[in-house]
Amino acid sequence: MELIKKNIHMNKLKCKSALQLTLDDDFNVPDIKPDIDRIITQQGDIKISEIKAMNNKLLIKGELGFNVLYFSEEDARPIHNISGAIPFDEIINMELTCADDDPIVKWELEDLSTGLINSRKLSVKSIVSLNVAVEELYDEETGVMVEGPEDVQYISKRIEITDISVDKKDTFRVKDEIILPTNKGNVISILYDAIRLNSMEVRLLEDKFTIKGEMPVFILYSSESEESPIEYYETEISFGGTVDCNGCNENMVEDITFRILNKNIEIKPDMDGEERVVDLEVILEMMIKVYDIQEPEILCDVYSPCKEITPILRDAVYENLVVKNNSKYRIADRIQVPDNQPKILQICYSDGVIKIDDIIPSETELLVEGIIDMNILYISEDDLRPLSSLKGAIPFSQAIEVKGMKSNSSYEIKPSVDQLSVMMLDSDEIEVKAVMNLNTIVFDKITESIITDLEVAELDLEKLQSMPGIVGYVVKKDDSLWNIAKKYYTSVDTIMEINDLENDDIKEGDKLIIMKKVDSAI
Repeated sequence: MELIKKNIHMNKLKCKSALQLTLDDDFNVPDIKPDIDRIITQQGDIKISEIKAMNNKLLIKGELGFNVLYFSEEDARPIHNISGAIPFDEIINMELTCADDDPIVKWELEDLSTGLINSRKLSVKSIVSLNVAVEELYDEETGVMVEGPEDVQYISKRIEITDISVDKKDTFRVKDEIILPTNKGNVISILYDAIRLNSMEVRLLEDKFTIKGEMPVFILYSSESEESPIEYYETEISFGGTVDCNGCNENMVEDITFRILNKNIEIKPDMDGEERVVDLEVILEMMIKVYDIQEPEILCDVYSPCKEITPILRDAVYENLVVKNNSKYRIADRIQVPDNQPKILQICYSDGVIKIDDIIPSETELLVEGIIDMNILYISEDDLRPLSSLKGAIPFSQAIEVKGMKSNSSYEIKPSVDQLSVMMLDSDEIEVKAVMNLNTIVFDKITESIITDLEVAELDLEKLQSMPGIVGYVVKKDDSLWNIAKKYYTSVDTIMEINDLENDDIKEGDKLIIMKKVDSAI
């Protein structure tokens, strides 16, 4: 007889680690820049250049790139910027079992602050969180049926598994040109820019998927116009395309994360030779996972009335998809201008980043608590402080419905702000409305006993001959025809035929006649 096996492609979290690091450095103002009188705002971005595993440790190299917008009284154009970078080289200790695996590293800029040491020197401080996870992709070879003599009996059961069909990284390039409106002045230099992703949509197809989304773009620049030496422009770019992805189809479940990996903004001359064309190139990094929900039948037990068959069992541990959803929530709140800041004349730009403080699981939901960290750039009523920034935190607490979650379930929530609207109520107060997107995926940890091999031996004839050929049997609690047939070396079909049973349903107290099938072989 032959045990027919099938490979089941499984995925599970092997180990994870987290680290917070503080970056701190001082920077001198370049000679070509005027003195700093007051810092307006700052922005930063983390770029990872190298991830290398060695000697049970993970080496991560990268840098914090920053841009500081400041006010100077020395120049006719009072707003200037300083850009720079703080390199870092960090080592994370890994578990021995994960030392040689390829890790998934995610990073987030938790906090960025700048301070004025003197008019020619500033300090930059930040907190960066690094999260490392190692997932194990492996094949479980399990028995699904037995080929051999007709008297070999086997029983199967159907299980649900999540097969990971695609697990890879890829990039998507967005390239566009923005022509400034006629009411905007020519560009001397860009002082501050911001790009984010909105309303990302993914659709799986055969061996590919389509993406589309919106990309709000904001630039603050020094203008050639003497009346308006500082100007800004905000627009939105729609983009889309198709990405090759062998192994996926429209019936699978996608889990694709987008991140702006790199951006390049340059000013080019238009047809008249004036600096009015904004050339934009953005590289999106895509972390692509595609899951296939399968329901294979696997062997539970095997025996034969003519042979002694012992199944070789082993526990297989894997993760099974419970739910994957994209929940959207509307949030509204107000932010007050502090007394020590100038009043608002006009809002230039606003951005919000979701920071999750806690996730509280229960049997039916995940309670997510956190804030939307707001940064607002505005033109003020104070001529001595024409540009200012306002920070605020909008708290939220949202419950994500997750049916069927267990105590050992693993989960991941990827937050994003899909829509953001900031309205000036008066010179002291701003109303913020946002649509928050919580992309949630939950897995159960499953342990399943699988048959990996069969040991076959001859029957103990003395034991069989000592057993009666016909037995009257009273069904006990938790009995099944399978267990009864296996115990008395017969088959379920034989018991059903002798007792005129239409199906294999039996209950406690039923009386059965059992005939030992092996007699004819002895």
